[in-house]
Amino acid sequence: MSSLFDFDAGPASYAVMGNPISHSKSPLIHAAFAAQTGQRLEYSAIQVDAGGFEQAVGNFRASGGKGLNITVPFKQEAWALVDERSERAVQAGAVNTISFSDDGRSVGDNTDGVGLVRDLMENHGVELCGARILLLGAGGAVRGVLGPMIALQPSEIVIANRTEEKAVELAAEFKRSDLLRGCGFQSIGEQSFDLIINGTAASLQGDLPPIPASAVSDKTCCYDMMYGKEPTVFMRWASEQGAAKVIDGLGMLVEQAAESFFIWRGVRPETGEVIASVKAAL
Repeated sequence: MSSLFDFDAGPASYAVMGNPISHSKSPLIHAAFAAQTGQRLEYSAIQVDAGGFEQAVGNFRASGGKGLNITVPFKQEAWALVDERSERAVQAGAVNTISFSDDGRSVGDNTDGVGLVRDLMENHGVELCGARILLLGAGGAVRGVLGPMIALQPSEIVIANRTEEKAVELAAEFKRSDLLRGCGFQSIGEQSFDLIINGTAASLQGDLPPIPASAVSDKTCCYDMMYGKEPTVFMRWASEQGAAKVIDGLGMLVEQAAESFFIWRGVRPETGEVIASVKAAL
């Protein structure tokens, strides 16, 4: 039987931390998940200044916060700060989801890779098993999705980056020379790919990574981790090359948020309507 005190308990508190953060769609997404699943929670966006991350997390936790999402530029700091890390977080070398347990421990996870995979496979019908995949970039965004993609047994993953050494080093870290190859953009080759994922920040500057048009065929799916009201430069280029599918990263954002929500609340929300509503609000 519930007591009056149970009934009067405030909603569980969650937040996203980053810098900048005012553009974040996470409060909108988690409010939609909570309404859909009947969960009582509040979710806010907190801007954190450089050098203030550890204190901000401590303050949030001390105020009774139950969990955090972490975005740029604090995912590596979050990885170092938590008491425990999931296997996904270890693989990614970054944490984007923190849970605070009742025994006082903080547990870090990374939901970016599973968010990308779910968006591709469940929302867009893209098959990853046996696929030839080109990943553009060798930074945190690409590192975060490699583990879940490797688990689905593609035939090849090429990591291409402006600085070739970074791509080669990242490929070597995963110790799958049978599957992974790192190279510079100039060494991608002439063969086409089944899936090309832009994990660079070039779209934010309106730039296009220098990749050959031959990488795209009429069977290629091109995916930009960035999203906006209008198609990105990469998406427009992919359409001009005749790609079979051209997709932005909004679905990945919502799917990774759904995985965080599941970690915290034990309930998996439906994402389709939320993706549509966030897109309409851009």
